[in-house]
Amino acid sequence: MIEIRTFRDLLRLFFIFFREFKLAVIATLVVVLLGAFLLPTSYESSARLLIKPGRETSTLPIEMADRQAIVMPGAMRDPILDEERMLTGRPISRQVAERYLEQLANAPKPDGFFAAIKYGVGQVANGAVELVRGFLQLIGLTEKQTPVDRLATKLEKKFSVTHASGSSVMEISFRWSDPVVAQAVVQSWVELYMQERTRALGRKSLYDFYLTQSQASEKEILGYKQQLADKLNELGAVSIDEHLQDLAERINQLRSDRFYTSRLISSTEGSLATLAQQIQGLPKEVSTVRELSLNPVHQNLMRMLNDKRAERQDLLRTFTENAPPVKSIDENILYLEQMVKAEAATVQASQNLAPNPIAERLRSNLMDQQADLARLKAQLLRQDGHLEKLEQDRARALAAEPELARLQRVLTAAERNFALYNESLEKARIDRELDDSRISNIAIIEHATLNPSRVFPKSLLMIFLALPLSVLVGLLVLYLCYLLDQRIHDGGRIEERFSVPLWTTLPEIEEGKPGQNTAFLAALYRLYGQLPLERIEQQGLTFGLTSARRGEGVSFIVEHLAKLLAERGLKVRVDGEQPCQAGEVVLLDASGLLSNPQAFVQLRHADLIALVVEAQKSTVPTVEHALGVLSTAFGKVDGVIINRRRFEVPTRVLQLIATARGAV
Repeated sequence: MIEIRTFRDLLRLFFIFFREFKLAVIATLVVVLLGAFLLPTSYESSARLLIKPGRETSTLPIEMADRQAIVMPGAMRDPILDEERMLTGRPISRQVAERYLEQLANAPKPDGFFAAIKYGVGQVANGAVELVRGFLQLIGLTEKQTPVDRLATKLEKKFSVTHASGSSVMEISFRWSDPVVAQAVVQSWVELYMQERTRALGRKSLYDFYLTQSQASEKEILGYKQQLADKLNELGAVSIDEHLQDLAERINQLRSDRFYTSRLISSTEGSLATLAQQIQGLPKEVSTVRELSLNPVHQNLMRMLNDKRAERQDLLRTFTENAPPVKSIDENILYLEQMVKAEAATVQASQNLAPNPIAERLRSNLMDQQADLARLKAQLLRQDGHLEKLEQDRARALAAEPELARLQRVLTAAERNFALYNESLEKARIDRELDDSRISNIAIIEHATLNPSRVFPKSLLMIFLALPLSVLVGLLVLYLCYLLDQRIHDGGRIEERFSVPLWTTLPEIEEGKPGQNTAFLAALYRLYGQLPLERIEQQGLTFGLTSARRGEGVSFIVEHLAKLLAERGLKVRVDGEQPCQAGEVVLLDASGLLSNPQAFVQLRHADLIALVVEAQKSTVPTVEHALGVLSTAFGKVDGVIINRRRFEVPTRVLQLIATARGAV
């Protein structure tokens, strides 16, 4: 349990768990570096196939294309999904596996020392895997498979086909441990797919039917367009919707301009009234030059005040703060300070007057705005006339809009029919050509690539990020250690956590460091300040110090506290056999509370009980248990003393930080 308040507390936390941080950094660094060199490499080969228009890309035959209400769910399906399923199907992957095994059986052994070692290790690993697989098949945990099926399954896992939404390009990627093999597999896969794809062609054509329907629909469209053009020529517009939209926009814009003009007229009239009032309220002349000088009365009072302050400093050399002469001169100083505040530091000596430039500028603005008001009123009249004309044009367009809308709907339906017939006609023509030439509608736009750059692992990136990643893991381990740590390091949250006041925190004493001895003595004096001195003088005091376990420094604190009390002129006894007398302090050493029943006997006559907690050794559950035992036995625990508190940050680090701050 450590309280984080400043950057120095973060440094303490870092050095408390420095060993765990270092181990985490080293372990992460070793794992990342080993992974960069020992992870199996993977290379990727890619290819792209374009799905050209063709009847076979549809989910339904052309004979059902005109019946959209019946086949609506099927028509919403992406046809390229079927191509991807056929491409990644088991028949093609099995043929690719058979071809790969044939090429692998005829392939020569690799040349080179490292390649031979890698090949031998791979053979041994494959033999071990075969033994394990045979054992699992023997006991019935797995089913027996041929090498072709196993290789086909492995190839399917490494092989992926995707396409973007709305795109007709299938992107193929395949990852393998050898870039040449990856390229060869992709080439074989695409070749076999093209062969299987071609075998699926050969349906009947409906080219003549769709050609006749397309020509009839084209004549109907021309008639509707002629009627629509005659109606639009009467209105002088290209499109009724655009014409109405244009009129609406112009009317709205003109109304906005008219509203804006009205607002300008209103604001101008209000501004004219305001300017007239401001001109009447402004003076005709203003001050241009004013000379100021120091106030002699203020200067005299300041001199007297300084004299009194100097006199007070002289009196403090002889008298104390509460002496009557000092109090008298303090009253004089207070009275003089009030008089100084009442007087102004400067006074006005002279003043020059000139015509008021603001009034002149306001009169000029008044005349300008009167001219603007006349111009805006004329502009408002022109806008009203233009708005009336546009409203008449819009009413005439709205009267002709229903007939134009009907013609447009009929024309749109005819164009849609023509597009459907024309699309089906093109599909029928392509199907006829495909049936005649036995070609596929799949085009290879990017052949299988040979990419010698590995895609996994990214060794250079891993080596570059090894140290930052190790530091981040170390910081995470540091944070986890901070969350899981139950030790008490300082007294920052003692009172909040245990509801017992913290009396003092005694630092760890090291020989040869006088500064630490001074800090220890100051903490001991703080403990001395917690004792009821008036009660000691009148009745005496029995002060019991205890700890949850032995070795937490109770005897050490009792010894030094006894010396301090003796130096302060008090009688001190370390045993509690006799009751304490007035002016006497009895210190009870009752360490090892949880393992020493005699400690309860020693503490039964104690007036004050303090629990000693050793920093970095005592844990929160132990202290809670000890406080619970003391509360049950004696009904109270007066305070907690933190002993052997260490400041874990090395001195050289603090000196380095101090030097850096001084340099800044």
